[in-house]
Amino acid sequence: MLRSLDIRDMLIIDRLELALQPGLNVLTGETGAGKSILLDSLGFVLGWRGRAELVRDGAEQGEVTAEFDLTPDHPARAVLVEAGLPVDDTLILRRVNARDGRKTAWVNDRRASGEVLRALSDTLVELHGQNDDRGLLNASGHRKLLDAFGDLDDLVARCRAAWRDMQGARNALREAEAAAAALAEEEDFLRHAVGELTELSPEAGEDASLDARRRMMQGAEKIREDVARAHEALGAGGAEGMMRDASRWLDEAAEKAVGALEGPMAALERALVELGEAEDGVARAMEALDFDAGELERVEERLFAIRALARKHGVLPDDLAALTETLAAKLAALDGGAEELLSLKAEVEAAEGVYDAAADALGAARAEAAEALDAAMAKELAPLKLERAVFATEITEADAGPDGRDTVAFTVATNPGAPSGPLNKIASGGELSRFLLALKVCLTSGVDGLTLIFDEIDRGVGGATADAVGRRLAELSEASQVLVVTHSPQVAARGAHHWRVEKRVSDEATLSTVVPLDDVERVDEVARMLSGDTITDAARVAARTLLDA
Repeated sequence: MLRSLDIRDMLIIDRLELALQPGLNVLTGETGAGKSILLDSLGFVLGWRGRAELVRDGAEQGEVTAEFDLTPDHPARAVLVEAGLPVDDTLILRRVNARDGRKTAWVNDRRASGEVLRALSDTLVELHGQNDDRGLLNASGHRKLLDAFGDLDDLVARCRAAWRDMQGARNALREAEAAAAALAEEEDFLRHAVGELTELSPEAGEDASLDARRRMMQGAEKIREDVARAHEALGAGGAEGMMRDASRWLDEAAEKAVGALEGPMAALERALVELGEAEDGVARAMEALDFDAGELERVEERLFAIRALARKHGVLPDDLAALTETLAAKLAALDGGAEELLSLKAEVEAAEGVYDAAADALGAARAEAAEALDAAMAKELAPLKLERAVFATEITEADAGPDGRDTVAFTVATNPGAPSGPLNKIASGGELSRFLLALKVCLTSGVDGLTLIFDEIDRGVGGATADAVGRRLAELSEASQVLVVTHSPQVAARGAHHWRVEKRVSDEATLSTVVPLDDVERVDEVARMLSGDTITDAARVAARTLLDA
């Protein structure tokens, strides 16, 4: 509920504090007094797009603050949480418009964007009038309004999920078909390349090992003689034999040396162990140097084949093994593509079936909701002196989409047998006011925590019809806070709280203000609305009669 509105230096308002109440709040005043400025200012703090120039002449900036009370389950709380803003039972919106056009907003004392303000606005306030293009008269939003009336959120969510799944399955099939087509163009290359690579079966690191083996065999003849000579020098006929003789001689002399030879003998033993390891290593090297010319030829052939294949495919020799796996996987995908495509087609058909079922269920529910809305409208129109008018919710088939296959439009016929059409094309000004009021009553049934604003929705009606409008607004305000800007005394008389908007001149500047009216002042204001500038006793009597009715 809108608790208060504080306006400073906006258009012809210098300072205005308006404390609103639950129930039906009525704003009256002469034409041009500034009633529309109040709505412009409220729209400004809610982030609505409106007038470009709002700052009062002579002021550096204009400012509007709006305070709302939030119920524990109010949808504005979810908007605040998503935006990372403080959440409390009181919501304070403040927005400043500088002279240079810059606009700055705060939500509960935290900076916020216009987008956040508009998101909050959708949960806080609805504005309706004969020129309303934000809601009821905008046919593009009728389907959403019908879904809200019928409480179809779950069916809409199910349809959207089915649409996402169906689109995902279709995209997967398209991608698989494109991939299969691309692979088909490579089939000859893949089969040849995979066969060639598989036959050679190169391994990572094989190029380096083959190259090292090749180099060793090429230089083997040159080094084998030196290696053999070294092996002979290390063996029993060389160093090993001499060291073992020395060890035997020292062993024989050890007793007489009285421990002097223990260190040299231990060192000699260690040297014999190291010498044995050296001899074994040289022997293994000699074995490795033993090869035939055929082995060298085979090593060179494989090495050259690996390098040639690497050049052919533009990769390093060590990458040939990975390339083999990649190309083999593509070939396997090509060979198994038919089965995959059949599986994906089956998934698409299944997803389409789920979507069709969800869209059909949603369409059927919309048809039921349309009947219920039409019946509810028929009940609402009679008290508003439109008992001969016919309201119809037309549902036509549209292209499939996330929200189903339905287009929804609200149509009216002002008399039985007359052609029906869009609300703003068929109904006259006075009729349109009542149609919009009846529709808003039906659509907001059961909705709590919303402030409904009707801007001269009673325009073009008077007498008993205006009285019917006023009574219905009063009934509507029992469940919602309603703010009505009106020129109708019959409507004004139904208000639970009444303010008069008036202009005054101060220091040669015209300013607008809002004055709360007590019971006596209300009589005079309604009398003025009945009789004009001159308030007669008869007008006061008529005003009291309206207020007491």
